[in-house]
Amino acid sequence: MADKQLQALEQKIDQLIELCKELNRENQVLKAENAGWQAERQDLIDKNELARSKVEAMINRLRTME
Repeated sequence: MADKQLQALEQKIDQLIELCKELNRENQVLKAENAGWQAERQDLIDKNELARSKVEAMINRLRTME
């Protein structure tokens, strides 16, 4: 009886270890994806700022022409 319980416990522990490994792999993938999204977000923020600056410069030039 104790052997069966020990085997069942060992099996559950092995399953938990595999689950932890799988979750760690998934976590690494998600971290990499997040880093990519953060880089893309920063790139878009920079482009937006550049466009805003250019539009403001054009508006100022148009005002001086009046």
